[in-house]
Parts: sequence; C-alpha cells; structure tokens
Amino acid sequence: MPQLTDFLPTTRKEMEMRGWDEVDVVLFSGDAYVDHPSFGAAVIGRILEAEGLRVAIVPQPNWRDDLRDFRKMGRPRLFFGVTAGCMDSMVNKYTANKRLRSEDAYTPDGRHDLRPEYPSIVYTQILKRLYPDVPVVLGGIEASMRRLTHYDYWQDCVRRSILCDSGADILVYGMGEKPIVEIARRLQTHLNSPCEGGLEAPRCQHPLPHREGWGGSSIPQTAILYPNKESIPGGITTEDIVLNSHEQCLRDKRAEAANFRHIEEESNKLHASRLIQEVEGKCVVVNAPYPPMTTEELDHSFDLPYTRLPHPRYKGKRIPAYDMIKHSVNIHRGCFGGCAFCTISAHQGKFIVSRSKESILKEVKAVAQLPDFKGYLSDLGGPSANMYGMGGKDKTLCARCKRPSCIHPKVCPNLNTNHRPLLDIYHAVDALPEIKKSFIGSGVRYDLLLHRSDDEAVNRAAKEYTQELITHHVSGRLKVAPEHTSDAVLHIMRKPSFEQFEQFKRIFDRINREENLRQQIIPYFISSHPGCTAEDMAELAVLTKRMDFHLEQVQDFTPTPMTVSTEAWHTGFHPYTLQPIFSAKSQRDKLAQRQFFFWYKPEMRRTIMEELRRMGRRDLIDKLFGR
Repeated sequence: MPQLTDFLPTTRKEMEMRGWDEVDVVLFSGDAYVDHPSFGAAVIGRILEAEGLRVAIVPQPNWRDDLRDFRKMGRPRLFFGVTAGCMDSMVNKYTANKRLRSEDAYTPDGRHDLRPEYPSIVYTQILKRLYPDVPVVLGGIEASMRRLTHYDYWQDCVRRSILCDSGADILVYGMGEKPIVEIARRLQTHLNSPCEGGLEAPRCQHPLPHREGWGGSSIPQTAILYPNKESIPGGITTEDIVLNSHEQCLRDKRAEAANFRHIEEESNKLHASRLIQEVEGKCVVVNAPYPPMTTEELDHSFDLPYTRLPHPRYKGKRIPAYDMIKHSVNIHRGCFGGCAFCTISAHQGKFIVSRSKESILKEVKAVAQLPDFKGYLSDLGGPSANMYGMGGKDKTLCARCKRPSCIHPKVCPNLNTNHRPLLDIYHAVDALPEIKKSFIGSGVRYDLLLHRSDDEAVNRAAKEYTQELITHHVSGRLKVAPEHTSDAVLHIMRKPSFEQFEQFKRIFDRINREENLRQQIIPYFISSHPGCTAEDMAELAVLTKRMDFHLEQVQDFTPTPMTVSTEAWHTGFHPYTLQPIFSAKSQRDKLAQRQFFFWYKPEMRRTIMEELRRMGRRDLIDKLFGR
C-alpha cells in the first residue's frame, strides 16, 4: 500500500514529513484529492512535480471560518493554483430544475456542504486578500468555460469573464499541462533574474499583470485581463478577433450569439487567432491554444507516479466519482463529434490525441494491482469510446479547417475512421493474464461504425469492431446517445439521423440473437433542447414505443456555459446563422415535453392525452395508448 509521503502533501505536517519548509506551488481544489489521472488537480500537481517543483494541494478548503486552510501551507515560492474541480460547480451542485443534487460526486460521502458555489471566484478572492503579491493561476472546467462573457442558467443572467469576478492573474483554459508548465518555467526564470534597480531578489513583489517582464502575455492557451486596450502587448492587430463587448452582449442577445461562433471556431483550429473582448473599459485577451499534445506528451502525463487512490485522509469514506472510474482506463483525449450541447471539444479540443499501447498496458497493470480489483475493467475508453487513433489523413487540410465537428453534417472525407488500432488495444489488454474482461462504458459513436469508407479494409475493421464490442465488451447494457428522434432537432444538436440509431439497433439485436446473448441497448434522450417542440417529443414517444423502449436514461436540457445549445437557448438565435430559434423555457413548457418520456406510466396518461388534444394530435393518442 502507498505511504502518506507517496501523495502530494495536504497539510503542514505532511510537508514536514518530506523535509520541506516551503513549497513552490499550492493548489486549491473544490474536489476531494484523489491521486488519479482522471482528476485534474492531481494531474497538474504531478506534472509540476515532474518539473522538479515542490507542490502541495489543499482540497476543499473551509471558506467560512477563520480561513486557516488558506494559510496552512504558507506562501508558495511561485504561485497559487485554483480549480473548482472536475465539473462546473453549478452543474455539479444543481439539476436542470435548479434543485440540489442528491449528492456531490467529488466529495467524501457525497456531502453538499464542502464546496461553495463558484469556488474559482471564492477561493481566488480569499487568496488575493491574504496574499496580494502572490500570483494566482486559475484553471479547470469552471474557469475554462467561463473565460469570456457567458450565460449563467442558475442565476439567469449574462456574466462577464470569470477573470473579472475572481481577480486571478492569469487563466488557463482547456487541458492544462502545457500552459501550467510554461507558466512555472517563466516565473522560475523571472524570480531568478534581477528585479528593477538591478538588485537580486528571491521574490519579485509585483502582481502578475503588472510585470510583463516574465512573459505571461505570450503563453498559449491562457487568458489575461488588461486595464485597457492600450496595455495589450503588441496592441490590437488585424490578426486578432475583437468580439462584441460585454456591454454589447448585455444590450443585444444577437451580439452575444455572434460572439460564440468565433469562440468555438478558434477553440477548434490548429492555427487560431487571439480573441479580445472589452468589459467595463478593461480587456480580456484569450491567447490561441497550444497545438494538440503528441502521444509522447500524453503518455508522460498518464505515466506519472499516481497512487490511483483517494488521499488517506478519506479512509472509510466513499467518493462516488472515484468509485465510478477506479477500475477504468482512459485511452485518448479530444472529441471531434462537436455535439452542440457538449463542452468536451470546447475544453479538450476536437483533435484526438491517443496514448501509446505501452502506456495503456502499463496503466491497466497498475489497476490490476489495486486490492479490490477482481479482473474486470469497467471502461477502456475516452470522451467517445471509438475515436482512438483517428484524425485527418492530410494534415494540411486540417490546418485550414474550422469546422467544429469532423462528422457532422456528414463524415469528413479526410477523416481516418479506421477501428483497427482500437481493436489492437482491446486484444492486447484482454491478453493480459490479470484481465478477465474489459468493458466499454464510454459512449459509442454508432455513426462511425456505420460509415462506409472508400477503403474496404476500414469497413471490415468497423464491422469487426461492432461484432467484438457487442460480443465481448458489453456488461449487459450498452449505452448509446441518439438524443432525439426528430431529424430537425438532431441537426441542431449536431447528431446523426435517428435512422442510423435504428440501423445500429437492428445490428445489435441480430448479433445478440446469433451469439445467444440477452443484452440491452440503453439510449439517452434529451427534452427541451433548442428547436425541440412538444410535438417533437410526442413523436419521440411513439417511435420509442414502437421500438419497445421504456426510457430510463433521459434528461431535460441544462444550459451550461460555452456551448452552442446554451447560447441558442438563452439568446433565441442560432450562433452560426443568427436566425431565431425556439426553446422551451417555462416550467410548464418543459414539463409538457419531458412527460412524453414516460408515456408508459399510468399516472402520466391523462396529462399526455390532454397535451396531445391541445396540440391537435389526437392521432398520436391511439398510437400511444390504443383505442
């Protein structure tokens, strides 16, 4: 079993056990500390540790007492790092109906009271008050998705960049390994160089935005708030994209919608432009992202000495999110699906970065050494289960592309959709003596399996993958996400036609019959998405009944920061066309849509029939309930 010193220190005593009297970086996280590559704070801590830095982590500090948690590690030599955790705090805390969730999945025993709303803001403000001269670097999903003007569903208002409200010195967006290492290196160099006046000093006492000598303004994949336009390094050039100001967005919803197209396109380009947005006379400058990581760089991140366990301070306590992933292995990053309601590509990018077989097998063997491992991997996947090793065949075409999705409205002819490398991974993992079975718990893109390539070898690999997936890697239930049945709604969602789901289900059922299996296919659906009407939901009920589904995995659309769907839902305009778009917003309209998921429940029958009569679709009453 790992020793306490195998984890990053979380207390002064743990620092002293390592013989440290100070640290270079202190990380504050809204999540419990799980030393695992699926938990962002652990990844950033380990990546900085690999740079030779002394790193401490303070998980879920108490923000309501005398603030001793914010003082206990002392003043770091380089900077404080702040993250709200693996999810946006408001998504983590509240349902689509703005009710408190049953548990906080990233907190011991699922408790709700160990993190504030908007930890990125709360933690940073406290640190800037206690240590005004120490830089604060803000990162994680919450900061990443709120780096510019955005709609906040839970407060029902348009909020300015989180840099303004938090007071952080610099914001890292997306997956943070490369920018955080560059920030640390530049600060290290700056602290070891002479300050103004030529005097050597161990620490320069000026906040980050006012000391451009350290070079923070030029670091890719970061955002900084400047006092005015004149203070922007290099000035505003013709290569920059100047967004509508925050004040314009407050006055004009169409201006806010127009902004989002630029934000999404520049997040998914190999050669992106710098984004600039004025807010209350100041300017948020978002530098272009780093190029996608290489396989070697991704392997380095996953191969760091994680214990893969929760910190011993949680002994005897359950951390729900850890229980879900402790026996799983992530094999790639990125997603080129570009679903309109999803933040994966906005945070990880659309370009797939795959780990090497050696790195994957090394982690699988590490999982097999866990004391409660019984030989079954719960997931061997990624943001999407079957995108491993895929990407553009001609990279020069990718360099000119700004499509947010490589597979919508149709699969790009330049996309390599070969499933053979993924099959090779499955075979190598299943050949290990420690593995009895590996399951695929990540979402499968059936449109990739059904795609017909010009290369027959690729088509054969897709057919073989489909057979192997259904025969050997389903733990009784295969989860897929058609999301809706209306092709018009699916087009807005950037999802394939429902006809493709029906085709995949026929293949799934056939293979189950041939192999004498009794597996289920479990589809996910969303109601109240922009463009969706109650009539669309009624048609969904009829179609899914015809396919003999009693739906379980369903949800009401939840607007989350920085997605096409959220901007369309709030503004009433589609960001790419600026044409008006309908969204169900009132509680009555949302319930009217959601009830159709549950047509099979006797208590729903009367209200559904009333709704169908109201919309003039008595024909659907017969189809749902008979005469």
